[in-house]
Amino acid sequence: MKDNHNIILFPKWKTVLEEESLAALKEKRYEEALKKLNKLISYHVHNHEIMIGKLICLMELGYHDEAQDLCETLLVDKDQNYYQYLHIYLTLLFQTSQYELLMEQVDYELQTGKIPSPYKKQFEQLYNMSRNMHDQLQEEKTTKYINELLKAVETEDHTKQWFLIEKIRKIKAKPPLKFADPLLHNELIHPVIKTAIFQWLQEMNVSEQVAIHKLDLRLTTDPTKITKITEHGVVKQTKLLIGDLEQENPTLYLLLEKVFYRYAYVRYPIMPPSEDVTAIAEALTSVGKEYLNLSAENEMESEKVLHYKKEIKMCEALYLSVIDE
Repeated sequence: MKDNHNIILFPKWKTVLEEESLAALKEKRYEEALKKLNKLISYHVHNHEIMIGKLICLMELGYHDEAQDLCETLLVDKDQNYYQYLHIYLTLLFQTSQYELLMEQVDYELQTGKIPSPYKKQFEQLYNMSRNMHDQLQEEKTTKYINELLKAVETEDHTKQWFLIEKIRKIKAKPPLKFADPLLHNELIHPVIKTAIFQWLQEMNVSEQVAIHKLDLRLTTDPTKITKITEHGVVKQTKLLIGDLEQENPTLYLLLEKVFYRYAYVRYPIMPPSEDVTAIAEALTSVGKEYLNLSAENEMESEKVLHYKKEIKMCEALYLSVIDE
């Protein structure tokens, strides 16, 4: 393959290639035009007209990824043609249904306050159309996922239920309470699924009272008032109590972190009382040593510690029955 890095294109041939590429572009012979434009670019002829021509060819030929990469490269320079490239870039994002990225870019540009007035109106129109399309697609996806979730509830397919809730959370869909609330206190819904639904409500700032029933425990609360799992007082206090193990036995400590997270995830948002953290830490450590076949000190364990050992093992089994790690 020839290396054109140090080869200079004679002015005559440069003019011929430019004219031929322009003619092919005007006659919509995009493949031919693209080849000639790429030839010019290989000789370091990459003026504004050449780059715009290449972008048009790529878009018309459906090479959207390559066109997007080229746009993003051209936008980095922020030269005098920035807003023309940006207009093409936003149009490409709209055509390829990348509505969120388009809106983020327009938001950023509007904050700079530097958009020339002819472009500003066009960008705002693209933004509004994108928002409408995004909302419509999100609504369609949400309805589809919820219908699939209800079918998975009927068939008691817990793994599919969790997977669908994760997809709903990913698109940041607003949870319809008439759908979510009954699931939270339905005894047939898996505790892991109830945690995922509750987290969904939290992420979308649902501040209405909801009733949760899991593991024979009940709680009525406003999701926005409950601390996230990793920041919950019981979680932080328990981790503090086992903290010394991080230096003494790192393998055991890493195992305890995993086991404890699974336990807390299944219990959440109905957590044990804070006065039980010492018993929980002891039970957790004992379970971890059992898993690693470590010899435990021959001490009698209290009834409370035994209770939490049983609960930790049960919750871990429930967690792993749904979430594959």
